[in-house]
Order: sequence, then structure tokens, then C-alpha cells
Amino acid sequence: MADGSYPRGVFQMTNLAKALVRLREERREAQHQVQKLGEAISVLEKLTRGSGITIHAGSPHRVKRVLSAAGRRRISLAQKARWAKLRQMKKAA
Repeated sequence: MADGSYPRGVFQMTNLAKALVRLREERREAQHQVQKLGEAISVLEKLTRGSGITIHAGSPHRVKRVLSAAGRRRISLAQKARWAKLRQMKKAA
């Protein structure tokens, strides 16, 4: 084409058309990459949901979980009840 068989305008239009096709391909690839990144982010968010991890400024931090005195007491009493039940079962055996 550059040998002069085509007028100069046709040669430039061919180059523009090729550039346009290449740009469209690159855009499609970039959109595909963005979609994959979105899916990866979604999976990671699902994994971290409910695990006490929050993300601030790109680094993970553990959220301190506070338990009330009443909650600690209920847990303590429930554990003591389980131990008592275990002791009763050992005595019976």
C-alpha cells in the first residue's frame, strides 16, 4: 500500500481504521480485566464478611470485639454447667 498504488488519503484511512480496531480490542481486553478484578474483589469480600476483618486504606485490621460483663457471665455459667454435666456422667459410669 505504501508503494504509491493507493492515493495518500486511502493509506491514511487504512491506518486510522487499523488503529481504531486495535483501540477497540484493547478496550475490550481492559473491560474484561476490570470484570475479572471485580469478581476477585467480590470473592474476597465474601470471604472476609463476618470474620472480624475490616479493610482500611488497603491494609487489613482486626476489629476489637467487645463482650459485655453479662455476656461473659452467661458464657461462664454455660461452661460450668457443661463441666458439671460431664462430672455427673463420670460419677454414673
